[in-house]
Amino acid sequence: MKVNFYQPIHPILKKYIEGYYFMSKDEFHQPIKYLTFPDNYFILSACQNATIIQEKGWLEIHESSTENLIIDFVSQCSVPTEIFYQQSINEATVYFKPLGMYHFFDANQSINLKDKIQDSDFKEIMDQILNEHDRKIQIQLLEEYWLLKFNLKDLALAYTLAYDFDSELSIEEIATKNGITRQYVNKISKKYLGKPASEYRKIQRFRKALITNRKVKNLTELSYENLFYDQSHFIKDFKELTKISPKKFFENVDTHQNNIWLFI
Repeated sequence: MKVNFYQPIHPILKKYIEGYYFMSKDEFHQPIKYLTFPDNYFILSACQNATIIQEKGWLEIHESSTENLIIDFVSQCSVPTEIFYQQSINEATVYFKPLGMYHFFDANQSINLKDKIQDSDFKEIMDQILNEHDRKIQIQLLEEYWLLKFNLKDLALAYTLAYDFDSELSIEEIATKNGITRQYVNKISKKYLGKPASEYRKIQRFRKALITNRKVKNLTELSYENLFYDQSHFIKDFKELTKISPKKFFENVDTHQNNIWLFI
């Protein structure tokens, strides 16, 4: 099974939104079950006429007997999560790049974003989009909405730290480089990125390894290419984030897809 993942068309949106996908009752007629893996995106979904049952690491979606529109926001995806659609529904999901969502909602920390989303007109536009059956028009409406909401924020320190987390610098060295304490690095990371610096970095390295795997030949090379101490460190973190070994993961998951899922 393949769910198409669309990257933004407008250049402004490309800077802040990784992309989005749509699911339609007309496209899938069988139950769908898959594993999704930790990432540092902020994920915003709208599900039409659905009932959602959710626990840590597990989410089940049913078709609702009554009309509704459920808005779901995820900012701390740090464990593998099993997703089970018992029936197909109409859904649209947007993946925001780290820090990207702050340029579309008036929030100054991640814990405030959910309330800001609920107070916005996002639900109304998503209802309109999900009632539209032409995919091109859906995408056009979605991009027009985000462009109207766009408001560039000054998040210079948060962006600098996120950039530094991708480097070889230790957390202590990142703090020194930016003239702040290690504790303040973690405070900014939790405030804007939704998780401590070490957790954000571990997930970021894992995600980069998925992309790098398309080019390298073995796990040792993959480990060093993505700044893990050694292969055993890489395997340990990989199993923690996926619950399976790297070998089994890469044999069963298409890492060329933007939405990296393991169908089960």
